[in-house]
Order: sequence, then C-alpha cells, then structure tokens
Amino acid sequence: MTDTPAEPTLVLDTADAPTVVIPAPPPQRRNGVRDAVVAVLRAPFRARTWKEFAYLILAFVLGCAAVCYLFFGFGGGLYASIFLIGIPLLALILLGGRIWGRLYRVLGRELLGTPVEAPPDFARKPGLFGFLQSAFTDRASWRATLFLLAQAVLGVGVGYVVLTVIAMVGFTAISVIPWALVDPVQVDENGVEHHSLFQLGSFYVDTWPRALAFSAAGIVLCFALPWLIRSVCWLHRLLTVHLLAATARDHQLAELRASRRAAVDDATATLRRVERDLHDGTQARLVTIAMALGRAEERMAAGGDARDLIADAHASSKEALTELRELVRGIHPPALELGLGPALETLTARCAVPVTLRVQLPKRPSPAIEAIAYFSVAELLTNVVKHAHASRAEVSVLPDSIRTLAVTVRDDGIGGAPDPGTTTSDGSGLAGLAARATAVDGSLTVRSPAGGPTVVTLLLPTAGPQ
Repeated sequence: MTDTPAEPTLVLDTADAPTVVIPAPPPQRRNGVRDAVVAVLRAPFRARTWKEFAYLILAFVLGCAAVCYLFFGFGGGLYASIFLIGIPLLALILLGGRIWGRLYRVLGRELLGTPVEAPPDFARKPGLFGFLQSAFTDRASWRATLFLLAQAVLGVGVGYVVLTVIAMVGFTAISVIPWALVDPVQVDENGVEHHSLFQLGSFYVDTWPRALAFSAAGIVLCFALPWLIRSVCWLHRLLTVHLLAATARDHQLAELRASRRAAVDDATATLRRVERDLHDGTQARLVTIAMALGRAEERMAAGGDARDLIADAHASSKEALTELRELVRGIHPPALELGLGPALETLTARCAVPVTLRVQLPKRPSPAIEAIAYFSVAELLTNVVKHAHASRAEVSVLPDSIRTLAVTVRDDGIGGAPDPGTTTSDGSGLAGLAARATAVDGSLTVRSPAGGPTVVTLLLPTAGPQ
C-alpha cells in the first residue's frame, strides 16, 4: 500500500474563532494535446489567418507590379543612360524604392502585426551632382530595391503556388455542391461516361460516398492551410524587418545628430548665460566704478575731498571681482583642477541639506566628463534644496563598467520629479542634464515615485564621446 501525498491546505487562525482548515484547490494541469487540437480547429476562423491571407493576395499583386517597375524602370534607365538622361532617371527609380518600402511597412503593420521603424528620411545634397551622389549612396533605397527583388520570388513565385493550393483545397472542400447541382461528365478510355468532377488515373469521384469523402478530405486540409499561410508570412516578416526597418547604423546616426544638436544647444545656453551675467552684473559695476572715479577726479581737481568716492569705487571693484570669480566658477570651477572628488567635496559642503558623498574613481575622467558630472550634481542638489523637501541627500560617483561612470544623486524627499522627456530642453532642468549627457554618449534616468525617494542616475563615459 502506497502513501498518497496530502493535499496542501490553508490554515486560518484568529483570536476570536476556531482554527479553520480550507483545502487548497488542486493545481491545474495543462493538456498540451487538447490545446493543440483547439488551436488547429480555431485557426481557420481567426482574424489573423484572414489578415495574412489578404496580405498574400496583396503581396502577389504588388509583387507583379514591382517586377514591372524594376524591369521597365531600371531597364529603361540603363538604356537611356547612353544619352545621359538615364542617370537621373535611375536615381529617381532607386529612390522610388522608398515609396514601395513605405507601402509594404503599412501592410506589414496592419495585416501581419509587424510594426517596424522607418529608416531616416532621404538627405539630399545641393546641386544636381549632389542629388545623384546622395541617391546612389542612399542605403535605405538600395535595401528597399533588394526587398522588391525578393518579393519577385517570394511574393509572386511562392505566393502563386500558395494561392493555387488554397484555391484547390477550397474548391475540393465544396466540390460536393457543384457535383450535386450540375452534371459534370468525364469519359474514360472505354467510352464510359462518369458523373465526376475529379479523375485520379482510372479512379473517378462519381458516387455520393466518393464525393462526400473527397469533400471531407478538402475540409480537413482547410484546417492545415493556416499553418501554410503563417509559414510564408513568417518569411515576409523576416524580409520586412531586415530590409525595410531602420538599422543599428541608422539609430547610431540619429543619436549622433541628436548629440550634436544637444551639444550646440548647451553651448549656446552657456554663452547666453555668460553674456547676460556680464551685461547685467559685472559690466554695470565697472560702469559704476568708472563714474565714481570720474567724479573723484573732478572733485580732486577742484580741491575737494574725494576719499568717499574712491572708497565706493574700491568696494565696487571688490564686488566686481567676486562676481567674476563666480562667473568663472560657473564656466569651469577651479576646484576641478584638483579632480572631481575634491570638487564635489567643496560643493556638497556648501549645500543647505546634509549630503553624504562617496567617490571611487580608479582613474581620473576626462576634463569634459568631470565638468558635466560636477555641474549635474550641482544642479541636482539645487533641485533637492528647492523642491524635494528632503532632510538629507546622498551623492555617489562609482565606476559602472570599465569605460562608464555612474553619478547618482538620491534624496529622501517627496518625489514626483518630472521625466526629462516631458520638460523643456533649454539647457536647464532635468532635460538640460539629459541633453548634456547625450552630447557625450551618456544617459540620464530618473526614478521618483510620489512620496519619494528620488534617485537620479547619470551614466557617463570616462574618456568622453568616441
């Protein structure tokens, strides 16, 4: 006699009620065979099957049109190249592949459920020769043309075979209806007439049992057609993803362009800030000093006492020097000459909120990375003091990998910091910090749930952008 394992139980024990033992429900076991049978029976009636079937029909029609486009377009362009007019024609035909690619991407998204990101727009250089150079070196156009060539085989050749098989299976499934309604007659080699639609050698489907059996075989095959359709559409998806979608190189170029724009915007914002500070602060004080010294000169020439004017000018000169030091510190803090660690120690010591600092740098980063890290921490600590209502903060600068530096600022405030993608990117705020990080191939992430804590992590390459 074997012992059967006891069923798992859930025990509820309360102070005012007796212990109640509730048997746990038995675990549900999945029946793989049953699920497979259900999937096969449902496949012909699912919307996915009919969408993919519609895609095969459209791919066959468009494939025929694409073959004509390639044959007459490139053929005519090559022939006309003898007269030089064919070269611009070939460029236009090649760029037309982008239009075909856009059409197939729409079909893939709507019918195959395969949305892909479009490649970057065509970048045209000025002038006729610039246009021709841009057209013949456009990678997206060549990949779209290769896609059309593949469609000549897959969409037209394979599609014709698959659609023919579908038509034959469908007609076989309903063959009993025309067999019963009309009078199909086939004559064998002996001159005997048979009431039959199909003939397999000397075998004729000329009786009700044979007609019903033949139609039943077609119905059974109808449940296998969705898997044939899916296998062919899988190849179409493969071509769409690999030939019509944006490549890793396209993403890299887009990121480089965004980084360049971010660097230019950040430099412009810095120049505007410096110009505004010089104009509104230091320049005004220097004018005040010049006017005071002028009045002092006039008073001394008249034999009067100008010591008070000279004292005012001296005090104003000290204030102007202080403002200049602050301005220089805003461009490049002198403390960074000693390294990022000592500069952050000075910065956190002046913060109105207690800050715990942890710095671990196996080697010193490049000056540009040190400056970005310093100013980012400075702005984040300013946000902590102004908006976070925090009692303390933590700053850590640690190596994330061999070539990456992780700068993290954490506070115990109320949270709710905005996402950098939803704020302005004028060189300030979290969006400005994200733009600075992107300019050197870095990144900025913000995790700030309501109620806190807020954690801002800045990943920067130690050697700057590559």
